[in-house]
Amino acid sequence: MTSADTATRFDALRRWAAAQHCLPDAALDLRLAAGDASFRRYFRLRLPDGRTRMLMDAPPAQEDSRPFVEIARRWRAGGLPVPALHAVDLEAGFLELDDLGDTPLQERFAGNAHADTLAWHERAMDLIHELQNRAAPDALPAYDAALLGRELDLFPEWCLGRWLGLAPPPGWLELRRALIDSALAQPVVAVHRDFDAMNLMVQDERLYLIDFQDAVAGPLSYDLISLLRGRYCRFPAPRFAAWVEAFRQRAIADGRLPGATTSGTFQRQVQAMAAQRALKVLGIFCRLTLRDGRTGYLERLPHFLAHLEASLVALPEHEPFQRWLADTFRPALERRLAGRADPETT
Repeated sequence: MTSADTATRFDALRRWAAAQHCLPDAALDLRLAAGDASFRRYFRLRLPDGRTRMLMDAPPAQEDSRPFVEIARRWRAGGLPVPALHAVDLEAGFLELDDLGDTPLQERFAGNAHADTLAWHERAMDLIHELQNRAAPDALPAYDAALLGRELDLFPEWCLGRWLGLAPPPGWLELRRALIDSALAQPVVAVHRDFDAMNLMVQDERLYLIDFQDAVAGPLSYDLISLLRGRYCRFPAPRFAAWVEAFRQRAIADGRLPGATTSGTFQRQVQAMAAQRALKVLGIFCRLTLRDGRTGYLERLPHFLAHLEASLVALPEHEPFQRWLADTFRPALERRLAGRADPETT
């Protein structure tokens, strides 16, 4: 949107919020709180009595807020920690929500090995179990082969072709198929789909879910690897494997995972799921930069490349792709990043 469009929407949002609370526009204290990788913006509304609310501005031409509203209502009714909806205008693209504060989970991290970091990750994993036990996947879109494939295709299109000028390596289609098959072999649960620390808010020492509008019915391990292979931490292989095994045991105890699922099988499924997500993220970050003009994403590519390499170590049948990453992709990525004075411009 242009700056004029942004100003026009802000004025409309102010009038809408004033009408919701039967207040004159001048009585509202409304300030930008955050934006995200989409066209959504968030504003903090401070009311005359001191209460605060969060207002979401989601332009209908670019953002469909219906899934967010429907999921928020269902998940809150199921006892999950999501913000309450106080007012909704889907035609205008305005929502008024609980204000969950300014502390996303990553602000509680203190280094990969710090006890606080580990403890908060375990609390977040508890929330994944809660989500999968309380939220039925039935009403969510399917995380099917077509969607998994479209996500994987972001890597050759945007990261390889449009940013690095590389062709997909031999064996890419076989890897693509294997990762999709592995994902589809897992039990289907409600999947947040971006269960990263930035989408978990800490309020009164409790975790709350936000940005769940893209939730799907999909593989049981997806949210787990979104957390453990996210953008803020990298954990040693033994720590990662121990967390995955604990997750397997609890999922079996809760009936979400068949009791016959061995530790080895589940570890491989998790690593394949992590590889799929890392490839998707590499493509998305390049698309956000090249197509959408977003800043700050290219510098994160090496972090997710390291996640991808860690996942492939556990999948030796894809060793040729692993060699290509080391011999061709990583050097090309490093040259491209080092050779750009401004890595965010095309």
